Amino acid sequence: MKIAILVIGIVLGISPVYEVKADATSPHVAFLGIRSAATDADVVRAFLSGLAETGFIEGRNVRIDYRWADGDAERLPSLAQGLIQSRPDVIVTAGNGAARAAKAATTTLPIVFSIGADPARSGLVTTLNHPGGNATGVTTFASELGAKHVQLLREIVPEARVLALLINSTAPDSQMQSASVERAVKATGQKLIVVDAKNESQLDAAFATAKQRAAALIVSSNGLFNARLKDIVALAVHYSIPTMYTRREFPVAGGLVSYGANFVEMYRYVGIYTGKILKGATPAELPVMQPTKFDFVVNLNTAKALGVTISKDLLIRADEVIQ
Repeated sequence: MKIAILVIGIVLGISPVYEVKADATSPHVAFLGIRSAATDADVVRAFLSGLAETGFIEGRNVRIDYRWADGDAERLPSLAQGLIQSRPDVIVTAGNGAARAAKAATTTLPIVFSIGADPARSGLVTTLNHPGGNATGVTTFASELGAKHVQLLREIVPEARVLALLINSTAPDSQMQSASVERAVKATGQKLIVVDAKNESQLDAAFATAKQRAAALIVSSNGLFNARLKDIVALAVHYSIPTMYTRREFPVAGGLVSYGANFVEMYRYVGIYTGKILKGATPAELPVMQPTKFDFVVNLNTAKALGVTISKDLLIRADEVIQ
């Protein structure tokens, strides 16, 4: 047990706990993520922070088992089944695919999710205010931000007549994301092309097509893309195409701009909800949390490298400017 906690602490950048008090009788939380321990280190720290606010400290009075799909959504069902067989008190899921895999595997064990889609439209809950089943959590509504992404790209690349949208068509919410962007593009009189990457090997071709046919690109919210964020950013730089993302981590890694919910803050709420359930609350009585603030992040160094001029007005409106 001490070795396991030490390893997790090193991977996540958390100070290891040497005096372990949690044992087989302690509350048990299972954590299932589409990405990896390394790429989700910040959100796991936020989750543990929220959990601690309710009185639960990993390794002291709660046990946590982590499983990661490393960006491969096909692994999620088997990972979910393995976690459920251990009969945890709560299952925490990171990403749309992880939430669906857990929901498909159990209708009784409590699930606390963090997703980018509308959980009601995805079938995870009955309504946002009254989940009505064994699942609740937070949604960033990343799949509904098409209008804002198109608006910002029009200001950043005003000459763009054609925009591209990168999706993973194997994701159930890909149609929702496409529809959101298509409505926004239609309203502006621009044209949209959709490029598809179902796996890592198709990313390069998707970016090449986007560069050939469009002046700017929007990368949709997807577990594969989030798990391969460094590859995605490198491809955008390689093909010299201005690109909009949904998560701050992309411009931090060298991407141009992002607009979306503060994921770290949302995972803190996931931790708080997990603690509440461990104390006796049920998912059905905990309304799905929604973001109250969206962050606009600009990487000015990348803009200069791409030859893109970011107006003073946009820089003033940005929540964070990286330079």
